[in-house]
Amino acid sequence: MGSPHVLAVPYPAQGHVLPLMELALCLVKHGIKVTFVYTEFDHKRVIESLSGEENVPDMMHLVSIPDGLESWEDRNDAAKSMKAIFRVIPAKLEALIEKINQSESDKITCIIVDEFLGLALEVAKKMGVRAVSFSPAAAALYALKLNIPKLIDDGIIDSSGTIMKKQMVQLSPATLAMDSEHFAWASVGDATTRGIVFDAMAINNRTFKLADRIIGNSSNELEASVFTSFPEMLPIGPLLASNRLGKSVGSYWSEDSDCLAWLDKQPVQSVIYVAFGSTTVFDHTQFQELALGLELTNMPFLWVVRRNLTAGTDSAYPKGFRDRIQGRGRLASWAAQQQVLSHPSVACFLSHCGWNSTMEGISNGVPFVCWPCFGDQFANRSYICDIWKVGLGLEKDENGIIAQGELKNKIEQLVTVKGYRERALDLKAKVMNSLKEDGCSGKNLNNLVRWIKDD
Repeated sequence: MGSPHVLAVPYPAQGHVLPLMELALCLVKHGIKVTFVYTEFDHKRVIESLSGEENVPDMMHLVSIPDGLESWEDRNDAAKSMKAIFRVIPAKLEALIEKINQSESDKITCIIVDEFLGLALEVAKKMGVRAVSFSPAAAALYALKLNIPKLIDDGIIDSSGTIMKKQMVQLSPATLAMDSEHFAWASVGDATTRGIVFDAMAINNRTFKLADRIIGNSSNELEASVFTSFPEMLPIGPLLASNRLGKSVGSYWSEDSDCLAWLDKQPVQSVIYVAFGSTTVFDHTQFQELALGLELTNMPFLWVVRRNLTAGTDSAYPKGFRDRIQGRGRLASWAAQQQVLSHPSVACFLSHCGWNSTMEGISNGVPFVCWPCFGDQFANRSYICDIWKVGLGLEKDENGIIAQGELKNKIEQLVTVKGYRERALDLKAKVMNSLKEDGCSGKNLNNLVRWIKDD
């Protein structure tokens, strides 16, 4: 038997890739070889974003497999992309493992699989490889998946995942209460997409049983009640580049390196950082209200505006907006988010509440203004606003729009009312302590490393 060799398989979406890459880099630091699997489409994007920087260590090998779509097909069509990847992943992974295992001294000894790709666990078991299921999201989402049969029995959803009763649901005592209409699969895309996501989650309830270990990018300090109720899942997070004193690896987007220099010129705790992740899209009206709301605050702001954040982004700003914010507002196509959030000039984080962004904000003691858009982001907002009390949510008006005045008022409340930043800094301290050698996440990660190295 050669050295331990892990195959890391994320679901091909930015929010899934980044935390698994961080885990992979942690394993490499402990002397474990990692082969990291991208789709061919995403592999090309990542290589381009690295821009020649030597961020990938020698003991890590980046490989790619087809995603089941033709080069000209739209990867933004969530339903089509999911159906394709679920169709091809078992055979492509099996072929990849067989190819790697032709080497007697370099065989795959463990596969770490994104929990959304439960079918890959079946491949691991078929090939006699130890398997780990990795959750890049909140442990509350894991709890929700396991409760699908009960939700059906209670008549809250039907067997297709359709919401039958609108109500607040508490899966177990002391766990987060969720609005049934905001269950993770119930607020993504169209009916076809929602059905595919629900079916995948239901299938994963079966494949979870094939995992030798179940780990998550969370912390006992953040979700103690869930980990108490579901002790088989072990928290090893937050998984952040800053924990290893390195740069983030695996981004699909090239970063605007001038953002940090601009932040250096701003007063301490003065800047609103605005970012909505890699997939959120706004219509023209909402985009304009967001821009005008930021302008109304009279505060400096750094706003990440992806080229596809709204249709025709360059022409979508309110008339005269860019001229009026000169010197006060900084627009960027993408930012080194972990470095931005750790900057002393940042006052608050206007966020879509994706779990990675939530972990990054919490780990830097930054309070949130919460603007969830779909999926698990609504549950994450509940954590931020109702459980941890380190942020404020935004309310839509009668037209379903978050108006400029609502945005201005919530930002002003967050930065002027005492308590939000203090609680955020206190939570940061607890979470970062959990990563130390004697902390819960630190112990779990070290135990995972020992288990992987154990022949």
